[in-house]
Amino acid sequence: MATGARYRVPFRRRREGKTDYRRRLKLLLSGKPRAVLRFTNKHVIAQMVEYSPEGDITRVSAHSKELVKFGWKGGTSNLCAAYLVGYLLGKRALDKGITEAVLDLGLLRPIAGGKAFAALKGIIDAGVEIPANEEVFPSMERIRGEHIASYAKLLGEEKKTRFSDYLKRGLDPEALPEHFDEVLAKIRGA
Repeated sequence: MATGARYRVPFRRRREGKTDYRRRLKLLLSGKPRAVLRFTNKHVIAQMVEYSPEGDITRVSAHSKELVKFGWKGGTSNLCAAYLVGYLLGKRALDKGITEAVLDLGLLRPIAGGKAFAALKGIIDAGVEIPANEEVFPSMERIRGEHIASYAKLLGEEKKTRFSDYLKRGLDPEALPEHFDEVLAKIRGA
């Protein structure tokens, strides 16, 4: 006569909602490094991670806080910042000899035209080969922030309250596309 529970308790990281082990196994079986993209409310984090039995090894990383070093005055969690962080990661990955990878979004729901695919486009534009469908990438107008600039122009005087953080950092939101191009040129030159 058997006693005790007849169910299996999921792994701790699965219970906490942090890891999908089936998806992780499929990514690891590719044998390529993973381009890991994570988003917080205020920042974008991108890493190139390789599997090791003792624990994953982060080979290269980029964080949206680092964009300030290149003169970035815009938001650190928007579409523009995601692309710039992805481009920065791709450039660093090539310097470390990583030329191809697979995308790891974790538990993030993939939405076409979203921040995750803007960061992916940045990595690919830097020269790292990652399999992706071109249809999921946001347009270059959105990546440059032209939608933010047109919204700020539409607001008129109300933009002083809506874009107060941009204005505190010395950036007029209507000039965001030009500022994006300047920062991207600095990252390319670095």
